[in-house]
Amino acid sequence: MPRNKGSKNRPKLTTDIASQIAEKQESIASLTAEITSITANIDTLKADLKDKKTALKSAQKELTKLEAKKATADQKVAEEAKKNEAENLVKKLLAEGVSADDIIEKLK
Repeated sequence: MPRNKGSKNRPKLTTDIASQIAEKQESIASLTAEITSITANIDTLKADLKDKKTALKSAQKELTKLEAKKATADQKVAEEAKKNEAENLVKKLLAEGVSADDIIEKLK
């Protein structure tokens, strides 16, 4: 028996093209709706990010100001402590009967 020529794997055109078009249009509509919602979400997140960045900058500025104030306060406390220590040393040396010239030399 002779063989048939040509392929028997032919697609059957029983599907409805109109239904396929409708399905594609629905998928396109849903994708565009998702894209718009994602875009809106991105815009709100960008606005939130901008707000957070400005808040961070202001907090950093306040922190540097407070650190500077703390440094000056610590310096004043240290100077006051040195002054009190020097006064105590002078009082102690005067009580022991040391001369003023010797006291000045020890303070140096």
